[in-house]
Amino acid sequence: QVQLVESGGGLVQAGGSLRLSCAASGIIFSTHTMRWYRQAPGKQRELVAGITSGGSTNYADSVKGRFTISRNNAKNTVYLQMNSLRPEDTAVYYCNTNNLVVAGLDYWGQGTQVTVSS
Repeated sequence: QVQLVESGGGLVQAGGSLRLSCAASGIIFSTHTMRWYRQAPGKQRELVAGITSGGSTNYADSVKGRFTISRNNAKNTVYLQMNSLRPEDTAVYYCNTNNLVVAGLDYWGQGTQVTVSS
């Protein structure tokens, strides 16, 4: 059974920082691309950042230079360091990965709320 458990969200003032964590179980973590998505009220869920099994990263244009995704395979955990936060970063942040055998089968965490006040 695959589980993704996010933590680290909260309320922060604009310009502040937060570090999100996602602990994974039920998968061979080191072989999976891991991603962070976010969904703001009334908006579609969007990809924020991804990191491959080899450590290559990609970011949404809106967070480049401010957010950093990383992983610790020994701890089966992926992180999202968020700096210079803006009110428009307010959203529920979700951890995601996909099944490596069954196409289209994604796994999601329960989400963690990030609120940035102006």
